[in-house]
Amino acid sequence: MNIATTIADNGVNTEALIGARGAFAEAPQAARFTFRSTCDWVEGTYSSNAINGYFGLGEEHQRAKTFRIESDHPVVFAAADRAPTPTEIVLSALASCLTGGVAAVAQHRGIQLKSVRAVVEGDIDVQGILGMDPEIRNGFSSIRVRFEIDADASREDIEALVAQSQKRSAVFDILTNPTSVAVSVA
Repeated sequence: MNIATTIADNGVNTEALIGARGAFAEAPQAARFTFRSTCDWVEGTYSSNAINGYFGLGEEHQRAKTFRIESDHPVVFAAADRAPTPTEIVLSALASCLTGGVAAVAQHRGIQLKSVRAVVEGDIDVQGILGMDPEIRNGFSSIRVRFEIDADASREDIEALVAQSQKRSAVFDILTNPTSVAVSVA
């Protein structure tokens, strides 16, 4: 395995990430973050999410701009198809988290990336969502991620990048482990 012996420039500041690990070891409470998204219904199945503030490093933070993620349903569900479905956004989040991890791990290991593509597919039986069969779950029954990576590294090293990214991915963890979710009405 190639660890920081080669200089690679994948656009990831690994020195800052390693420094953060040291700082969080000294002050673990600073490592506790709360991220937020606010979703407003527009009409039908169309909604718009606003993402900006979060809590971390012991205080509130505001980003320079508010990010928006819209969602809708396709025409086959009698919707206007103005944006991806929420389930597609989940697949996108998984792909983005794993891909960012590949870049960070490659940078740390001195592996220069030329291109990285994650192709993600998720299988869902909408009979569950429509309440047709209580035995069919509402969510994905399976998800597949296939990476296409061109890098100055052996196949073994590339597979190790993906494995480490998967091991450290927050979204992979969210999808593969139970997470406490509380829903309330104000």
